[in-house]
Amino acid sequence: MHKIVIKGGVPLNGEVQVSGAKNAVLPLLFATLLAEGQSEICNVPALRDIDTAVALLDILGATTERVADCCRIDATAIRSDEAPYDLVRTMRASVLVLGPLLARCGHARVSLPGGCAIGARPIDQHLKGFEALGARITLDHGYVEAQAERLRGAHIIFDMPTVGGTENLLMAAALAEGETIIENAAREPEIVQLAEALISMGAKIEGAGTARISIQGVSSLRPLEITVMPDRIEAGTFMIAAAMTGGDLLVRGARQQDQEVLLQKMVEAGVMIHPEQGGLRVVGPDKLLPVDVRTSAFPGFPTDMQAQFMVMMALARGTSRISENVFENRFMHVCELQRMGANISIDGHSAVIHGVEQLLGAPVMATDLRASACLVLAGLAAENTTEVSRIYHLDRGYERIEEKLAGLGARIERVSA
Repeated sequence: MHKIVIKGGVPLNGEVQVSGAKNAVLPLLFATLLAEGQSEICNVPALRDIDTAVALLDILGATTERVADCCRIDATAIRSDEAPYDLVRTMRASVLVLGPLLARCGHARVSLPGGCAIGARPIDQHLKGFEALGARITLDHGYVEAQAERLRGAHIIFDMPTVGGTENLLMAAALAEGETIIENAAREPEIVQLAEALISMGAKIEGAGTARISIQGVSSLRPLEITVMPDRIEAGTFMIAAAMTGGDLLVRGARQQDQEVLLQKMVEAGVMIHPEQGGLRVVGPDKLLPVDVRTSAFPGFPTDMQAQFMVMMALARGTSRISENVFENRFMHVCELQRMGANISIDGHSAVIHGVEQLLGAPVMATDLRASACLVLAGLAAENTTEVSRIYHLDRGYERIEEKLAGLGARIERVSA
């Protein structure tokens, strides 16, 4: 067990390179199951969730190799169709093996998913879509069992946009017989990259990035070669770190088109953001201004940036309100921020933040991935020393974050707890 110790009050300055996007890598890794032969995915970050996904591919029979920042996966021989509880419980995205296994093998047995405890996040929309494609679905002692001799194209209408559901159905429909239409599809940039990857494998897909995706099924796909897009959530986290410490930071890999709403809200808060070659430059203001935010599906304000934006608003001059409309249990970081002197109250699905002059260092505990990042940000801006424990959450989604921050001037280190 480790913890991160931060002595705050230092503006962040310099340049930082954003790693490959975790939320893009995971479906790409599982998409390799759709084809025989060796696939290669590059710009893969060193994260615990990536390790879990690779371990799951190994269990299923694929051979995997890590060379520098590239993963090579040969899924020619799939020996198992079961994704066991011990792995799936640690990472919700493991359920994305269901679509590829069902399409390639005709059957799959996947444990119901786990991951961060930020809400129920059911997979009913995934299962509804698979049934529309002709799969027989049963639930047995915590496992989803799916069978289909050959999936058939269908018209699928999601009740609400679902990133995982769109990804799962996109992969399955690529090998289904006939045309599949997905209505009310999620529109995230990571879904666009998955679609581009599948197209490079021989799939016929149109409309990715819109609410209506059409897929014309093919009989087989070829192996994948792709470089992973930059992580827009990591980029946003570094941008807020610069803003709330009064720093001047070039975030290399940050792309304006991936996070226009976040950038708009940061500018409203008084932050200066300038596009530069290869990234975005962020300059923090003398005093932050309060801004109201409502999370929603892309292209709205991302729920994965809610905790980080909240800690920035904790230092704003005035009162702001953040409404969480995606997950029902994503304010667990509020109690820890209150320990550091933040003035935050919960009103139903909203948090009301009264800005304070200064946060104070304290021992705090991470409760989920994005909450852990929010506490690190709080420590960077706080007086005295902050200790963040249970940072295994942080290691699921941020590659060497303490090393990157230290390179920008932060007084931060990882120590044994």
